[in-house]
Amino acid sequence: MKKLMLVCACLLAATAIAGCGSDDSTTASSTETTTETTTTQTTTTDTTTTAAGKPTVVNIVVVNATPQGGIVRQTVNKGDRVVLVVKSDVADEIHLHGYDLSRDVTAGGTARLPFTATLPGRFEVELESRGVQIADLTVNG
Repeated sequence: MKKLMLVCACLLAATAIAGCGSDDSTTASSTETTTETTTTQTTTTDTTTTAAGKPTVVNIVVVNATPQGGIVRQTVNKGDRVVLVVKSDVADEIHLHGYDLSRDVTAGGTARLPFTATLPGRFEVELESRGVQIADLTVNG
């Protein structure tokens, strides 16, 4: 039984060695080495959108109940976050027409009016009680 196992092991080893050999169907012997290089390139793209990033801040300074330097004009895109920041030397209501948003501002105070520009068009910002336009906001759709 030991001899039979030894013969089987030898046959198995001989078969394995024979399987590792090369095909000698040509008379000349050649050795060919193939090297394959794989390059992986990583690309990082930074996409900044105002809606997800920092809001557009529109600063308006009111002196003697009128916008300093004239009516502030600002253009934003639909979907942008916007904050109107009004520093005023008079008390009044800051009103963003079209969006129907408003905030009171005290004399010598600052009012912040944050919103998302969802409506395209051109909108007036005014001191509501005085009827004085202080800004003109255009939202591109």
